[in-house]
Amino acid sequence: MKILLVRPRPPKETIGLQSVMICEPLELEYLVANIKPLGHEIEILDMILERNSLEYYIKKYNPEVVGITGYISHVNVIKNYAKEIKGVSRAIKVVVGGVHAEVVPEDFLSEHIDYIIRANGIQTFTNIINSLETHECSKVPGTYGGEIIEKAMEFTWKHPDRKSVSRYRNRYYYMFHNPCALIKTSYGCPYKCSFCFCRNITDGKYFARDLEDIVCELKDIEEEEVYIVDDDFLFNKERLLKFAEILKAHGIKKKFLVYGRSDFIAENQQVIEKLSEVGLRACIVGLESSSEEELIKYNKKSEVKLNERAVEVLQKYDIECYATLILGIDWGKEDFDRLYQWVKKLNIRFVNLQPFTPLPGTDLFQQYKNQLIVKREEYEKWDLAHLTVTPSKLSIRNYYFNIIKLYYKIIMRPSNVLYIIKKYGFLETLKLSIGSSNISMQYILKAIRGK
Repeated sequence: MKILLVRPRPPKETIGLQSVMICEPLELEYLVANIKPLGHEIEILDMILERNSLEYYIKKYNPEVVGITGYISHVNVIKNYAKEIKGVSRAIKVVVGGVHAEVVPEDFLSEHIDYIIRANGIQTFTNIINSLETHECSKVPGTYGGEIIEKAMEFTWKHPDRKSVSRYRNRYYYMFHNPCALIKTSYGCPYKCSFCFCRNITDGKYFARDLEDIVCELKDIEEEEVYIVDDDFLFNKERLLKFAEILKAHGIKKKFLVYGRSDFIAENQQVIEKLSEVGLRACIVGLESSSEEELIKYNKKSEVKLNERAVEVLQKYDIECYATLILGIDWGKEDFDRLYQWVKKLNIRFVNLQPFTPLPGTDLFQQYKNQLIVKREEYEKWDLAHLTVTPSKLSIRNYYFNIIKLYYKIIMRPSNVLYIIKKYGFLETLKLSIGSSNISMQYILKAIRGK
């Protein structure tokens, strides 16, 4: 069969991190690697980087099946894509997958979408293709409306086919990690933070891939910069030490970006030291808050002193700290000032400021659904950057204004700008500054409109 896999372009309303990062569509590369050997003709279309309409490419490739992946912010885009596809030919089967489809599949219900994958994406997509080939009309197990199957807790799939996006590869990056490849070494998250969506994707289960298999995949990755996209890479001390040992034994030299919790970093300096010796270059750390009360409310199971110790450990080994911080809906101006002083004290240079967001599919959504200022179906605004819940102390306009001010006070500190230019060079700094300015402009427009 002729299959076209599509990564959608984010809607204009979404406050987009794609201004400072565009990562490869790893999930689609997995599909190519595991379905193409079955004799199918399969292509990946990255609409973030393409400029023609989807209709143009549908007519060009003339596919029998189109698979589309995306997040909650893409729901309306995906539905419009499906309508556009069916407008070219009603015979084309449209399949939708991705993390939001697995947790809240009913959001994608549409007369133009034929299959919604809600579990075991690679296997279920393969089953859909087999069903279409044999003209089996029954609901496919693992799809919405089909037999509910348990989500797999093992990894037996072929490594992603990175050559399938060869025409895009030199344009995939994450901030200063350029060009950058992705790899996933574990699935799910072993923690239970109340605001997080990750656990719901795997029904609260967690499992890790075999280290030797991971090393085999790393050997085939051409890029020096590698982003390990686990929900939490820094989890098992023994596994991480073994990982560092195996990398040394195989002579693998990469520069890694990972996600990790502050309590693990603070309590496992030896592990961080060993990882720094084999290429750990940057860590996205969910600090979340400088307030003990807020950390308890988020069920973070961490402490402010551990946050501070984690930043100190990363700085000791010259590992960049990309701090994610949640902005409370009950914050006043003094709370934004408090956070700035704390970030300045710790000399944190890069932050991702996220207004508290009770995502659909989490328990928090039910708790806050009567306080929403963003409609449930305004999917493009559920991007962890929009204000979705009514703030209690500030107007919406003033809240957005304080976000803008906080970003600029942190990022544009003279010492910070000089550090970035010295470490990453003028051109890379300029590129990131332009991307950051695009995001800032979106926030400025929000502040002006007051919504």
